[in-house]
Amino acid sequence: MPTYEYKCDKCGHGMDVFQSMKDNPLTKCPVCKNDKLRRVIGTGAGIIFKGSGFYCTDYRSENYKKSVAKDKNEPAKTETAPKDKDKKPTAKVEA
Repeated sequence: MPTYEYKCDKCGHGMDVFQSMKDNPLTKCPVCKNDKLRRVIGTGAGIIFKGSGFYCTDYRSENYKKSVAKDKNEPAKTETAPKDKDKKPTAKVEA
């Protein structure tokens, strides 16, 4: 749940409120009791990565994981070289 910043246009009181995205914005100032409270558009919070590391493969979908497992189990297809009997004989030229 995000934290929203509010400021009262009447008294100037500011506050941060931790509320759900589905909740309606607050309108009544807790200090002056007027309906002049508005949500301030802020810069937002930065993402902080902690831990030993994050990789693009950490959160792969189940379909992707099944597809990779299937590919590993199937033998690789290789092209075979044409056999010697399929080749046409070449004429030797003697000088």
